[in-house]
Amino acid sequence: MKKVFLVLGAAFTLLPVQAYAGETVKVHVNGLVCDFCARAIEKVFKKQESVESINVNLSDKLITLGLKDGQALEDDVITKLVNDSGYALVSIERAEEGQDGTAQ
Repeated sequence: MKKVFLVLGAAFTLLPVQAYAGETVKVHVNGLVCDFCARAIEKVFKKQESVESINVNLSDKLITLGLKDGQALEDDVITKLVNDSGYALVSIERAEEGQDGTAQ
């Protein structure tokens, strides 16, 4: 039985591991000043089907979105979500991530 587990374990270690291969979107926003602002923005973006993760950095006024693999969130949608939430969009940066989760 141990041999079966060893063989299976060895086989799984040879399979490629893809941690997160979606797109990362950095949204620079004016008006984010408090924890309430951060939680409100998180709720808005978490409702989007394409968003896998969100991080709001108040000191940098930066919203970092991790999109699901193969999913997209257009700039005009991001702009509308930010503006409708009462904040001013400054810029949007996009980066594809590699298999190891690092931006390329």
